[in-house]
Amino acid sequence: MIILRKAKEEDISIIQDLAGRTWRITYAEYLSVEQIDYMLHKMYNKGELLSQMQGGHHFLIAGAEQTDLGFAGFSVIDAETRTYKLHKLYVLSEAHGKGVGKLLINEVINLIKKEGGTAIQLNVNRNNKAADFYKKAGFEIKETVDLDIGNGFFMNDYVMEMTL
Repeated sequence: MIILRKAKEEDISIIQDLAGRTWRITYAEYLSVEQIDYMLHKMYNKGELLSQMQGGHHFLIAGAEQTDLGFAGFSVIDAETRTYKLHKLYVLSEAHGKGVGKLLINEVINLIKKEGGTAIQLNVNRNNKAADFYKKAGFEIKETVDLDIGNGFFMNDYVMEMTL
């Protein structure tokens, strides 16, 4: 049985570990090791994650039998339109196909609806197979973007959105 829990400050190391383990597999086919390392350091250092938690980002961790399998992170990005963003959703490869990602995304959507959210957006690399997962979940491609993240690296993403 998969259990979801709200992440707290003491869970930051778990989020960092899961990110490192999932990213190195997920992005290895189309991003350099240098870019993966740069992005992990930039987006998943303790200070950044703590700042996100203190700034209103919600994190959920999925686990089964005392093993953490994945996580999601989301926040409101436009209070007027009540639009939220799914910033992070990663599941260990050995847990793919077991409903962990679906459970996480459904819980994120339920929580956003409870808060009065009307839409949810996300960015996904254009080469990432997860884009199909998001399409099946009801997201549509809104635009294609190339984001300069520094150090000569870019994120080549789809911005996807779902109306709630």
